[in-house]
Amino acid sequence: MRLLFLAVLRRHTGNAITAQRVRDHLEAAGHVCILKDALDFESPSEISNFIKAESLEAAVALHLYRGGRLLPGHGIPFGIIFGGTDLNEDVKHGEKNIVMGRVLEEARFAVAFTESMKETAQRQWPHAKDKIYVQSQGIATVPNTTFNWNTFLQRSEINQSADNLHVFLLICGLRQVKDPLYLVDAFSEWHQEEPNIYMVIVGPEVDPVFTREVKAKVKRTAGVRLIGEMAQEDLHAVVKNCFAVVNSSVSEGMSAAILEAMDLEVPVLARNIPGNAAVVKHEVTGLLFSDPQEFVRLAKRLGGDPALEKQIVANGREYVRMYHSWQVERNTYGHLVRMLEGSSED
Repeated sequence: MRLLFLAVLRRHTGNAITAQRVRDHLEAAGHVCILKDALDFESPSEISNFIKAESLEAAVALHLYRGGRLLPGHGIPFGIIFGGTDLNEDVKHGEKNIVMGRVLEEARFAVAFTESMKETAQRQWPHAKDKIYVQSQGIATVPNTTFNWNTFLQRSEINQSADNLHVFLLICGLRQVKDPLYLVDAFSEWHQEEPNIYMVIVGPEVDPVFTREVKAKVKRTAGVRLIGEMAQEDLHAVVKNCFAVVNSSVSEGMSAAILEAMDLEVPVLARNIPGNAAVVKHEVTGLLFSDPQEFVRLAKRLGGDPALEKQIVANGREYVRMYHSWQVERNTYGHLVRMLEGSSED
């Protein structure tokens, strides 16, 4: 089949990386898959023209609202993959909720990353309960073996020996839902007690207004640095070298950065929200915090307890191997895409 795959493709964001991985799975199943940015289309008629021009037979969208709303009414079957903000944020807006319900009525299948996401969707749209499948994100990490950690530290203006350094890495696109400033003040206080600890925020500038606020805050805060987006292989190399990966989001679907850290055998400290608690079991596969003070307390504990660190890292790696298999994800999408064969009138 010739497939259209719609997603929001801001470079180096979780959505873009997930979309590229799923596109590869669909192509491995023998289909031609054209990946397009949902933001490039301003109206259903533009999508309709594109479908005709490219002789597309079916479609998949990542994100029920941003991608999915463009697909009904074109006479081709489609499936959707829930993102995170669609189920955590967009459902609270009446009009978006209605639109998403209509999309699900027409979709042949819907994929949720977790059981709790599936339950949320079923509560919102009971009519769709029989077409929602759970497939967690498949994880494969490929750190750049030639990456120079000392050069990265210099670029981050961290002028200390790497030997005695503890770098906490926060990976996120700069937008409010990721809340990158949540820990900044508490972390800076801690840095003043222990100058060898730093927080580095890495990610693309998604929201321009919010990005200015983040840059201004970081500029005047000791112990915190901000680095722009990085290629995936370089980012994995940075993760491998840092002390721990941090997630402070207000809401998450399923954080690939957390799972990649586990795969790379790096400890994870994550804000205690449903999306994070679905993959991080406290004191087993990582540490969960509910406020900035608890984050500092747990981070200090992790730094002073090598046995805890070793246990968390081993459990995290095993968890990713068991529940986030790239091959299982490939098999699932190869199976689901077969539901799109045959016209929507069948």
